[in-house]
Amino acid sequence: MNQTVVITGASGGVGRATAREFARRGARIGLVARGRTGLEAAAREVEEEGGEALVLPTDVADRDQVQAAAAAVDEAFGPVDVWVNAAMTSVFAPFTDIGPDEFRRVTEVTYLGYVHGTEAALDRMLPRDRGTIVQVGSALGYRSIPLQSAYCGAKHAVNGFTSSVRTELMHNGSNVRVTVVQMPALNTPQFSWVLSRLPRHPQPVPPIYQPEVAARAVVYAADHPRRKQYYTGGSTVATILANRIAPGLLDRYLARSAYDSQQTHDEVPPDRPHNLWEPLDGEKDGRDFGAHGVFDARAHDRAPQLWASQHPRVLYGATAAAAMITACALRRRRNG
Repeated sequence: MNQTVVITGASGGVGRATAREFARRGARIGLVARGRTGLEAAAREVEEEGGEALVLPTDVADRDQVQAAAAAVDEAFGPVDVWVNAAMTSVFAPFTDIGPDEFRRVTEVTYLGYVHGTEAALDRMLPRDRGTIVQVGSALGYRSIPLQSAYCGAKHAVNGFTSSVRTELMHNGSNVRVTVVQMPALNTPQFSWVLSRLPRHPQPVPPIYQPEVAARAVVYAADHPRRKQYYTGGSTVATILANRIAPGLLDRYLARSAYDSQQTHDEVPPDRPHNLWEPLDGEKDGRDFGAHGVFDARAHDRAPQLWASQHPRVLYGATAAAAMITACALRRRRNG
């Protein structure tokens, strides 16, 4: 399947793993991120897996840069079939310890970066009346947690923006699809490279999944985009359902527990390097962070719930059948 794919945030984490997943199918991939070192390493992995790669150092917060990257992919590989928005940055700190420029920067990358990517994709897909946009979402786009106000706000905004665009496409009878894959806690490098004002090393709230789990979910969503969203990991479903059922109770629980659960026991210096303004995998130090973070020993490489998310009719049918069997058994017991 020789698709042309654009992936933002492709130098590390979910974007990096997703690039490899598409490459195994022979895709031509435009790799978009700021850090050249990570992008070039991602390009080598893509080519090793059988795909073609185009390295596009780009700050997704800059609309013109995103449009230029999209034009470069058009010229090199032809029309874009799939656009994946995965770029992000964050600040780990209480809201009152985040500067206004820092909060704005997170919003510009993690939310407006998706807006710019979606716009660039639609500019090219709508005239052809085909193509798919996949937004890499998060359970935190439904249920916010402390110490991540900028990131949670941006992910909430992505959900609202995407729903609006989707209904506009439906109104116009467009064959262009847009879907969201809501992610759980993932073992990505973000916990080592985002700006943190926490006394101890940031960590994802367990259970933790490997980025390859997320990548498989993204590729599946790109192939089956008619559903408005997919849930990856049982913890994602549990978080969203708990917030619907008992949001106040969840507020109190997170207020008590989420400060400690988002930090390891390891202290970090207050001046540790971060990537809010400049990439850490840039030309100065040449470090490649890869797809994985530092939590390999605690991360799961499978998410059984993902199958249920991808096959809802089977799941609903099995649930209905189980309910009928249970009802019949109870009826026989009462009559007997």
